[in-house]
Amino acid sequence: MTNRTPDSIEKTAKVLIAILMAIATGAIVFGIVSYLHFATDIPSVEALKTFAPPTVTQFYSDDGELIEEFFIEKREVIPLSRMPHHLIQAFVAGEDARFFQHKGLDYVAILRALFRNIFSGEIVQGGSTITQQVVKSLLLTPEKSYSRKIREAILAYRIEKYLSKEEILFLYLNQIYLGHGAYGVATAAETYFGKPVEELTLAESALLAGLTQAPSRTSPFQTPDQAKRRQAYVLDRMVEEGLISSEDQERASRIPLRLMSNPVSPLEKAPYFIEHVRKYVEEKYGKDALYKGGLRVYTTVDLGMQKAAEGALELGLKEIEKRQKHSIQTASSLLEGALVTFDLDTGYVKALVGGRDYRRSQFNRVTQARRQTGSAFKPIVYAAALDHNYTPASIIVDSPILFKWGDKQWRPKNFEREFRGAITVRNALTHSVNVVTVKIAQDLGVDYLQDYARTLGISSPLHGDLSMALGSSALSLFELTKTYGVFANEGKTFKPIFVKKILDRHGNLLEENSPLFLSQEPLEDIQVISPQTAYLMTNLLQSVVQDGTGWRAKSLGRPVAGKTGTTDQFCDAWFIGYTPELLTGVWVGFDEERSLGENETGSRAASPIWVNFMTKALKDKPVQDFFIPDGIDFIEIDPRTGNLSSGKEGLLECFKEGTGPGQMLHARSMGSADFFKLDFNLYSK
Repeated sequence: MTNRTPDSIEKTAKVLIAILMAIATGAIVFGIVSYLHFATDIPSVEALKTFAPPTVTQFYSDDGELIEEFFIEKREVIPLSRMPHHLIQAFVAGEDARFFQHKGLDYVAILRALFRNIFSGEIVQGGSTITQQVVKSLLLTPEKSYSRKIREAILAYRIEKYLSKEEILFLYLNQIYLGHGAYGVATAAETYFGKPVEELTLAESALLAGLTQAPSRTSPFQTPDQAKRRQAYVLDRMVEEGLISSEDQERASRIPLRLMSNPVSPLEKAPYFIEHVRKYVEEKYGKDALYKGGLRVYTTVDLGMQKAAEGALELGLKEIEKRQKHSIQTASSLLEGALVTFDLDTGYVKALVGGRDYRRSQFNRVTQARRQTGSAFKPIVYAAALDHNYTPASIIVDSPILFKWGDKQWRPKNFEREFRGAITVRNALTHSVNVVTVKIAQDLGVDYLQDYARTLGISSPLHGDLSMALGSSALSLFELTKTYGVFANEGKTFKPIFVKKILDRHGNLLEENSPLFLSQEPLEDIQVISPQTAYLMTNLLQSVVQDGTGWRAKSLGRPVAGKTGTTDQFCDAWFIGYTPELLTGVWVGFDEERSLGENETGSRAASPIWVNFMTKALKDKPVQDFFIPDGIDFIEIDPRTGNLSSGKEGLLECFKEGTGPGQMLHARSMGSADFFKLDFNLYSK
């Protein structure tokens, strides 16, 4: 055995010390270099002061009910003051018991988690601190690498110096993902328990805190036993840390889970309406604002009317199928329909049904479909006539007429295939007489009619020939119904409103849409036809309901103005009508052009749906009369000649002031003379 001398021992000690010092120096230098290297390209922690994560955009109905949510991450950001104290304690105990002692990294917790996981045979506890988890979710990518872990440690240290512990907890509890699309504790409380976060019990708080490690694997919906085990772990940790008593733990662990059942998607409530508003918000504010911005969108939809509209449409379509025995086995043969209704006092769109089944077809037949309108277009022609020296008592002869151009010809026919002779404008519209309508259009001129339709709000392309008067142009239900709104609204531009107001995530007003009568627009900008013309049209359309094709609407038992429409081969059926309160349009047809069946007119196929809906929508509302503006005269006339009445069969007719018989020589009041009796051979299509 060799004896080592003191000198040799001292020499060896010096070498070892030198080596250790070199290693320590190298480690320090390496640490400094590494820190400088990784610290140069890491994110700034200053952005965390203005934490604004993706949040949920919510749509509300007219009465403030939540009806839809749009999000990428379903989250509601709330302050710590709204969170129960035991909820905060549960997350701290389960995830980072030394949170209030460490400076971002907890080496004791790392070792403790290592031993717990080894002895349990599975990962039951993580070593990352809450601060590190904030770094991972908000500042770094989820990649797994040593360089990312180094950056994570640096950022955790910096965050602890920059933010208070309460601010870090605020970030963590609002950012954390807790499964089933729920980000943050507020959304998780609603998702799992259907209650505000303030109302969470200790047992529920511990359950949520137990979801942090693996939300999908410990979901109480899918694996309740696993969720209970994680809940028990959190409660144990709270006892160990002295946050709750053993008695509290025992009571909480015995409480059975009472979870939310899977609710019906809010989209079921007004899907076509909501989708229309969603597109508007996305186009105006962008996708990020819609899906991440936490907007609050207050719409005009009335859920009671919406439900009534959906029910009326489905019942009406089934009745048609029953009559015609239509097959509904394939999508291409499914009978379709659409309905839209406006509040005439405000312009609010109260209900919109764009089709029979949104899950089957998202095509909105109120706003997107363009179909020939048939006689539903005629009121535009007659309104133009009233502003072109016609009156309701003007006489036009219903007789054959022929148009020729080149080697082609067109002979308009009436629905009944017969002619009535000399009739008034009122009777012509009441009974939807095609030939008289064409004669009026010929007299007015196609260009004048097109310009007049544009004035009323028609923007779709219109045919440049007389067939336009009979509804040959394709319009949307929304567009045509809105046009009737000018008649119902005393001649003023009708402004449909889907959205009352939109707020940003902080409650700041982004937009507000006031009803037309509250708008700041000058009167001359919104008064497109005179109140007198508008009233005459309403009065004429009342006759359509009382004595003509719209007779089914009489069952409403209140003043109604409206018009039916039917296209060739019964492919499209329309009814658009209004009371002093509501304006509603209905369309029925197939998506591909095919017949609804013999005699499925607007009166038979569409107006029953209108009546069904309006009966429910106006239930318990007082009966109102249409407003009569100044400048209207009521004069008793002979309905056969349009002249002043001289006997007992007189009819009280309305006129613009000074235009009635006996008041002025009217170019169109010519007794029984047929000033349209000549054939028009120069018509060019």
